[in-house]
Amino acid sequence: MPHAVDHAAILDRLAAMRGGTRNMFETLDPRRTAHLIVDMQNGFMEQGAPVEVPIAREIVSEVNRLSAAVRAAGGRNYFLRYTTPHGEGPAWPVMWQRLGPDGAKVHQDAFTPGAHFWQLWPAIEVEDGDVVLDKHRFSAFTPGTSDLPAMLRADGIDTVIISGTLTNCCCESTARDAMQNNYRVIIAADANAALRDEEHAATLHILGLVFADLRSVEELGAMLAASATARAA
Repeated sequence: MPHAVDHAAILDRLAAMRGGTRNMFETLDPRRTAHLIVDMQNGFMEQGAPVEVPIAREIVSEVNRLSAAVRAAGGRNYFLRYTTPHGEGPAWPVMWQRLGPDGAKVHQDAFTPGAHFWQLWPAIEVEDGDVVLDKHRFSAFTPGTSDLPAMLRADGIDTVIISGTLTNCCCESTARDAMQNNYRVIIAADANAALRDEEHAATLHILGLVFADLRSVEELGAMLAASATARAA
């Protein structure tokens, strides 16, 4: 099952700290909204994978449900793939040092373009009009490591919804940088996965305090549908 974390209770605690405000953004304009699906790849999803996150398998249905709601409302889904090509792209020696020689090789081999573990998890639904792109750092907004910032600017995006894995690594890194690049950020709380409930909950609290709104997939679906209906009226 997804994380046994009550994100509404986290919002209650945050609201008590900031005068009753739970979330900042009450409406969504689907035409200016991007859903960023972070690293839902075999290397994070598959049993025995190099960076297996078991709970990530349990959020697939929620990620797909959110992606469908974004499409139906006129927004766009961006499926991000963590990528570590050999001899290409920006160098990252500190990362390889932290992993050690053996760990670095396993990591690089796993997420090299075309490798099995680099591929998106088969149950993740990608449809025409969606975008699939690579990123060479945990955050998709790290300068020079992803085409995402330029794509979002070209599409007139001002709001990003983030789902995927790990809550406390690539999702958190992307959310922090998005907010600091002046995007409205929303975390799909029940469509993110970490290794443990405690890590997921702590990250939601930290992000909710400053960097992002916290919403359920059900809430986001309703907000998107309401905006699409209002636009059609």
